[in-house]
Amino acid sequence: MDWLNDNGWSLWLGAAVLLGVAEMFSLDLILGMLAVGALAGLVTSLAGGAFVLSFLVAIITAVGMLALVRPGLVARLHTGPDLQLGHGKLVGQQGVVTETVTALAPGRIRLAGEIWTAQPYDENITIAPGETVEVFEIRGATAYVHPIPRLES
Repeated sequence: MDWLNDNGWSLWLGAAVLLGVAEMFSLDLILGMLAVGALAGLVTSLAGGAFVLSFLVAIITAVGMLALVRPGLVARLHTGPDLQLGHGKLVGQQGVVTETVTALAPGRIRLAGEIWTAQPYDENITIAPGETVEVFEIRGATAYVHPIPRLES
């Protein structure tokens, strides 16, 4: 038992390295959390703690990492950015009116480097050329827009 107390750090170091390498192949973050527990056991052993104490510290650290840290990491790694495809990505963008836009006579706007047919989202307004608009909706090949008020200084 004296050998184990004197050289326990080498066992913990070996366990941490093996678990870390195995984690690189599994990529499920379980073995990585166990490797962190082994590192905690290593630190306890190097600080002069008995093997039983370092074993308890390793177990408590590993369980804590599995319960508290891993779920957040897994959730963060498995969620990606929201992908907006097609014309849906244009909703919310701003454009400039090139031809007068009314509900009765659709006009044109420059949006994302292209010319789009546009109608006002509110049927009671007219939007003059040169005004900046925001796209509220795209139906077919028509953008439904609303003017952005200019701030006068």
